[in-house]
Amino acid sequence: MCGLAGFATFACLPDEAEQRLCSMTRAIAHRGPDAEGHWLDTVHGVGLGHRRLSILDLSPAGTQPMHSECGRYVIVFNGEIYTHLTLRRELEMIGAAPQWRGHSDTETLLAAIVHWGLTDALRRASGMFALALWDRQKQVLALARDRVGEKPLYLAQQGEGWAFGSELRALIAGGLAPQIDRAALAAYLRLGHVPDHLCILQGVDKVMPGGIVRLRAGIAPEYLRYDAVEDQFSQPPVIADADRAIAALELRLAEVVETQMLSDVALGCFLSGGIDSSLVASIMQAGSDRQIHSFSIGFEDSRFNEAPHAAAVARHLGTAHTEFILREEDALALVPDLAQIYDEPFADSSQIPTALLCRAARAHVSVALTGDGGDEVFGGYNRHIRGPALWSRIARLPKRLRPLAAGATQGLAGLGLRHERVARGITRAFGLPLTTLDNLPRLARALHGAKDAEAFYQTFLATGPDPAQILTDPVQSWPADPRARDPQGLEMAEWLMARDLTAYLPGDILVKVDRAAMSVALETRAPFLDARILQLARQIPIALHVDGRRGKILLRAVLERHVPNALIDRPKQGFAIPLDDWLRGALRGWGEDLLGQEDLCLLLGLNSRALHAIWANHQAARANLGRELWTVLMLLLWARNMELTGQ
Repeated sequence: MCGLAGFATFACLPDEAEQRLCSMTRAIAHRGPDAEGHWLDTVHGVGLGHRRLSILDLSPAGTQPMHSECGRYVIVFNGEIYTHLTLRRELEMIGAAPQWRGHSDTETLLAAIVHWGLTDALRRASGMFALALWDRQKQVLALARDRVGEKPLYLAQQGEGWAFGSELRALIAGGLAPQIDRAALAAYLRLGHVPDHLCILQGVDKVMPGGIVRLRAGIAPEYLRYDAVEDQFSQPPVIADADRAIAALELRLAEVVETQMLSDVALGCFLSGGIDSSLVASIMQAGSDRQIHSFSIGFEDSRFNEAPHAAAVARHLGTAHTEFILREEDALALVPDLAQIYDEPFADSSQIPTALLCRAARAHVSVALTGDGGDEVFGGYNRHIRGPALWSRIARLPKRLRPLAAGATQGLAGLGLRHERVARGITRAFGLPLTTLDNLPRLARALHGAKDAEAFYQTFLATGPDPAQILTDPVQSWPADPRARDPQGLEMAEWLMARDLTAYLPGDILVKVDRAAMSVALETRAPFLDARILQLARQIPIALHVDGRRGKILLRAVLERHVPNALIDRPKQGFAIPLDDWLRGALRGWGEDLLGQEDLCLLLGLNSRALHAIWANHQAARANLGRELWTVLMLLLWARNMELTGQ
């Protein structure tokens, strides 16, 4: 786990090129505090920079930029190849292994590239990564990213050349003048995160998950994908028997977790007490001859505290468990740092407990396995379970009646907000969590505007305010995600899971975890996102994952072999925080200060009057608008931290 940066001008480099490269890598020093490396091809105009967080092969043999034994390739690599020992053995068996200098996965990948080429080497590898590879023979710079986008990689054209880096701050340190991309801004306001196919800054792209970008002098960039996880959903299932599927999944998880536990530094796992993290911890402990370290975070506010559930699971498994209790003052002290942690504006409020958990765990370990991806891969979100039936009803409802249904839904939400006893009665009668009423406005939007399946899906992601209401010059739409496919031929639940793997997961979840962990130089690994798990999951029919009443059926079945169901069977809670209360209480002054900065609002094109109306409605408890306000406040905080050059 590291950070990388560099450029390709394809012309002789000036004397100050080395200083430029140093500035770029030092801007991301937090991603790799253990070492720094630079390499320049002054004749062809290529600079590769690296910040190292030493996880595998702590010796100088793991230093980057790394050169292939044949001298043809130079690489900078961020991440981990979990199957690198298997690749090593295969290279050795076919007589294609070099004289190994160390035991790092980067050296293994480089040898695989020499023998099979970049595309085939990446298809054979299972891991999380971003990389830049300079082919000295063909004078081609290739940038690549892992299959699901666990590791970030930004790319921007600068003059006749290109600059790249793990974070935007590296590009800015290399000379990029930051200007807001209006379409990405509108998308952010709607979603609370910048979609993975867009970037908040003009002229900057992200290398697509599973993608390779090839750059060479005088030729337009070549974009290709060596893997597309969304295509796996169209493959016919081959494991239709439930017992066989459960056994295969447990066996594959054990294999994956074993390879992901490979580390030369202290390692542990996050444990929330939910299905995903509990299963990862279970498999880790079952495969280890000593106690594994597990970490959880809890809240003083009992409404949001899952720590007792995690502790109960830890006791049953026998892990060495550490619990951190999040006090309100801890969270509030972190808020001013969020813009520095998150490179683009980001408003998933679970970023706060995630960042604090990473900080606390880093005092004990350098690597932590997580349960991320379990919901997306195995069907754990409510939209996967009940979304298909809801879409079926909406699709049958005449368009002229949808506004009436939307109005009734919105009215029910308002009734519940004004009368808590009514709200509790409604939710209890239907067996729903109390937070359901806060989500009814989203249902109202689905009824109002879901003209097709993609629009329906987007309503589940929308957490922020309507851009048309708070932007003085709103962008009506933004570029569509190129990975969005028509659901024809797929079960609706499958299609929604595929969209989450390509949209919500890389745009929100993976950004949240990567930036929080890297801010303290902690490596996180997600077994459920391993290519071997992704492949197996799609070989099993959707009915064994989701049945309209429950999700993650297979994960539950495997977990029951390790943990009693009584410790796990409870409503999904998530990493929630009392955001509405904080914005009416301890964060009220901070929020008013940000909203009062007219220069920032003007620079971003925000309608101050509309923002103050939202704030007033929230403060008067006429509506719970914490998520909408948090989206705007995180944008303002980010803009204040970023030296923008105007529009």
